[in-house]
Amino acid sequence: MIRSKLGSDTIVMVGLMGAGKTTVGRRLAQRLNLPFVDADHEVERAAGMLVSDIFEQHGEAHFRDGERRVIARLLESGPQILATGGGAYMDEETRRNITSKGISIWLKCSHKLLMTRVRKRDGRPLLKTDNPDAIMQDLIDKRYPVYGQADLTVVSRDVTHNTIVNDAVRALRSYFDPDQDH
Repeated sequence: MIRSKLGSDTIVMVGLMGAGKTTVGRRLAQRLNLPFVDADHEVERAAGMLVSDIFEQHGEAHFRDGERRVIARLLESGPQILATGGGAYMDEETRRNITSKGISIWLKCSHKLLMTRVRKRDGRPLLKTDNPDAIMQDLIDKRYPVYGQADLTVVSRDVTHNTIVNDAVRALRSYFDPDQDH
């Protein structure tokens, strides 16, 4: 039912780094038999360098400009599942593109769980600071009101990935068929 109602639209995963956009998005794509695309990987491929290197050598504004163009291009290729970088949805033009060509799912996650997850991996340019906890809290304060504009919200928590995928599938079913019991 979700596939048929989706048409050529893209399901777009939004949220902070560590929320599970890529992991949950990949599994959701498998569940719905859709292609999966990671916007950060596509930006890296287009730029010929890692996201962290783009930030370091050219700055965040340059990265965001490339990200905006890449996501606009990717949204033309639906149906698919698209995982975006944490800051992508903060761009007004990108939000408008997502709204017109997709369905956004915000993976909302607690500060504590985000920090547990992001500490396991390097390569988070925004957290390369003396106080990553404070930076994360600042990102939550600034971004959560904007992420709240997403079509759907799924709470990312410390459970199996399949549990979160099931929550996303239920949310999508309700989105497409609000009168049905799911």
